Amino acid sequence: MKQQRQNAIREILSARSVSTQQELMDALEEKGMIATQATVSRDIRELGIVKQQDESGKFRYCLPQRKDVSRISLPLIVTEAVRSVDCAANIVVVKCRSGMADAACAALDDMALDWVVGTIAGDDTIFILLRTQKQAAGFAAQLRQLLSEKL
Repeated sequence: MKQQRQNAIREILSARSVSTQQELMDALEEKGMIATQATVSRDIRELGIVKQQDESGKFRYCLPQRKDVSRISLPLIVTEAVRSVDCAANIVVVKCRSGMADAACAALDDMALDWVVGTIAGDDTIFILLRTQKQAAGFAAQLRQLLSEKL
């Protein structure tokens, strides 16, 4: 039910302008889904939905922009800090220059990549948790390629 509701929220926000949680609840009800304000609020947070001002100056809910790693440019701190990239199961391990992992990790976090569940940084190592092994392997390979192009 949760997945169906969240998919419906994505469809609603893609199709029309929604400014309040009540409007979103009403739109869900039109689709035959009853949800409380607390549930809608939780869904908004989990989906990464934000309020943005449109051209007319009105604030509305917007879906997060999906980012494809093959189309992103890595922040300078990442290209300067990273020494190697490896993959183990659904975790990408990034080795950095001493003391630079935290800053590089913060830059990666700021990119808000959809397939990244979370990151942890030490002094010279970043662990990036992805949802699947396939995503991790693909991300590691693309990250290596992007880094090699910067050299």
